[in-house]
Amino acid sequence: MNKLREVKDDLLKEWIEFREETAFCEMTPQDKKYCIYFDEISERILKNVPEQNKKYVKKQLEELDKNYMEYLDYWNEKYYRNGFADVIELLS
Repeated sequence: MNKLREVKDDLLKEWIEFREETAFCEMTPQDKKYCIYFDEISERILKNVPEQNKKYVKKQLEELDKNYMEYLDYWNEKYYRNGFADVIELLS
């Protein structure tokens, strides 16, 4: 049963990617309420940064965005994978 909890390329990973491209792309008003508007926040930050520091701050904001998205991908996959494994354990 522990094999179901391993994060690797498999059918469950493909299903999660499919869900990201379909259901997760359509946001309800409730979803939008909790959305992180990273681009808008970044623009406001960059407007208030001295010109000589903008390149560095922009690079750091991009790194933060990339890191945060990787973090969300990891936890979403782990959450769905463990939920799937829990269901299989309950059924068996």
